[in-house]
Amino acid sequence: MGDVKHEKKPRKSRGSSRRYEMMRIPDYILHGQSCPPNFDTATPPDWPILVFVNSKSGGQLGGAIINSFRTVLNPNQVYDLAEEKPEEVLHRLLGHLEKLKEDGDAFATHVRTHMRIIVAGGDGTAGWLLGIQGDMKLEHPPPIATMPLGTGNNLPYSFGWGKKNPGTDVRAVKKFLREVVRANPLHVDSWHVTMKMAVGKNPDELEPVKVPHSLHSFKRIVDSTEHEDGRITFRGGFWNYFSIGMDAEVAYAFHSERQNHPEKFKNQFTNQTQYAKLTCAQGWFCVPCFRPNSRNINQLAKIKIAKKGEAWQELHISRSVRSIVVLNLPSFSGGLNPWGTPSTHKSKDRGLTAPFVDDGLLEVVGFRDAWQGCCLFAPNGHGVRLAQTHRLRIEFHPKKENDHTYMRMDGEPWMQPLPDSPKPTVLEITQLGQSLVLATRKSIAKADSKSPTLHPGDEVGVHNTDGEHWDEDRMRTGPRRSSSSSSSSSSSDSDYSEINRKFGAANTFKRSDVQ
Repeated sequence: MGDVKHEKKPRKSRGSSRRYEMMRIPDYILHGQSCPPNFDTATPPDWPILVFVNSKSGGQLGGAIINSFRTVLNPNQVYDLAEEKPEEVLHRLLGHLEKLKEDGDAFATHVRTHMRIIVAGGDGTAGWLLGIQGDMKLEHPPPIATMPLGTGNNLPYSFGWGKKNPGTDVRAVKKFLREVVRANPLHVDSWHVTMKMAVGKNPDELEPVKVPHSLHSFKRIVDSTEHEDGRITFRGGFWNYFSIGMDAEVAYAFHSERQNHPEKFKNQFTNQTQYAKLTCAQGWFCVPCFRPNSRNINQLAKIKIAKKGEAWQELHISRSVRSIVVLNLPSFSGGLNPWGTPSTHKSKDRGLTAPFVDDGLLEVVGFRDAWQGCCLFAPNGHGVRLAQTHRLRIEFHPKKENDHTYMRMDGEPWMQPLPDSPKPTVLEITQLGQSLVLATRKSIAKADSKSPTLHPGDEVGVHNTDGEHWDEDRMRTGPRRSSSSSSSSSSSDSDYSEINRKFGAANTFKRSDVQ
């Protein structure tokens, strides 16, 4: 009788298995319980990781990724954003960790100190978590890794996580977890947006526009003096880019089509193809022929910029420019870099510097048409470099023909009404501290070692040309109050505290719409 041959089964590496065990967070921490007796001598996880996944992102790939994460980690440390709000999870979890720390729980203290966060979704989802991080104003915020599941994936690409949707199987998830462990924290400037627009006397008209998740109207928590000039204030934030004009109009058409026909958008390639079709259909490749009446930026608004500590100056823009992109990161529209790398001569002649994500400066770029956007695919291709600035202000012209425009912030587009009013719509961008993200060795986002580090929510108060003070400490627009008047009204302080807590509109996100 011949020998029976047995196939050798692959042996599981104990070291590899233990690696992922050291990423798991125990249930007693996740469920708000006291430390069990057997944890007194237990070894805490080296890299405790909290995972948030948008199951509606990535052509419905999110659900499969959730299952893979729950296979590798403790299922209870993986959250579906369609079922739970991340701000509620983080407030509950971090609050419990703080209580355990006060009780002398060394295990929980280690988890809080070494915790890292993964957010899997599109740019809007990543901005959601970054907004919450800024809202909470933690002294030591957990750094955030962004897993690309959207269409553009500009945020993940900037920090080296790639721009293609990853695999959904366990092997792909394990590979991503290993990268998260090796990644380094990076401080990134956070930018606060304040927009004031005219409204009618009817209270129902206070919010006449469906703003994106990154903006929020504070009509329910500010006092009536906010609307004395017939305008309502919207506030929010971004980390990647803000744009207005041609590109935002295409993005809005794409967003509307996806909302109305989700069955057409099942994967990243299909999404990008639909995006290109809409660009062609709107005629942006031949503006004189197909969009002769399209408004350029000069017809639409007056753009002002200001360097640190300097007054506003009007930015002169060519009449051919129909789109403005304000950049914080070197990635736009699927990984393209509109700013490019200025030559030494141009840098010296115009005072331009290399773009850094923590230097307190925004890069302002203009585009004439879609063909100029295609130039970004070429080596050294770039848009029209207009300026680098610490603050930016857009004053829209109150004309009947300018009844609306299109804007986009970190992947979220919307149609912005421009009411014909003596008080024009005004939008201002200022810096509000920094956020903490995780970056891999492939990161194209670079930090300036000379720039001071700001914590999330550190305020930068600035004066506008009207003599008012845009006080980011209270996150409101209007004359600064004296210390005596501020202390005399506890209810007013409570209102301002609520506004301050909602930087990035984190508490008002619609979970089902975030992509």
